Amino acid sequence: MSRISPPLPFTVHTPREQWAAARPELDISPMDVIGPVKRIQWLYEAALEPLYDAAPVTAPELDVLVQLRHNDEPLIARRIADRMRCSRAAISKTLAKLEKRGFIERRPNPADRRAALVTITEAGAEAVDAMFPRQLAVEADLLAGLGPDRGRVVAALNLLAGALERRAAG
Repeated sequence: MSRISPPLPFTVHTPREQWAAARPELDISPMDVIGPVKRIQWLYEAALEPLYDAAPVTAPELDVLVQLRHNDEPLIARRIADRMRCSRAAISKTLAKLEKRGFIERRPNPADRRAALVTITEAGAEAVDAMFPRQLAVEADLLAGLGPDRGRVVAALNLLAGALERRAAG
């Protein structure tokens, strides 16, 4: 006759609690801030995913096109990377994909042959004009529940961003 052990009591332990128990000497307080930031990023990406399922561009590609959409002058890749706080390699790959599909054009830069001038094409502008308002609508819907606390949330996020930027700068 086989005996089946009764199930263990169900308990939920967060990673924070697990690390505190396993390694009490570690300062796990950063998890209080970084954990929600990561969760917000995941929820944001999950909310936008359906928008980009059949879209002509990806979310990162749209981010690049938005930088170019209402710019009076062509930009160089380094300037786009700086504005977006992305690596130059990531921007270069994205620009190559966008150029291949006709959303941007790159022309030689007479001032610096190593840095091409990037402009948005009509197809790129049409993609931005179609997608960006839809993305903003999803974002507005995501943030609607903040109500009167929105200003406090924005202030706290800007405080966090400022602290991280100061740390990165020096």
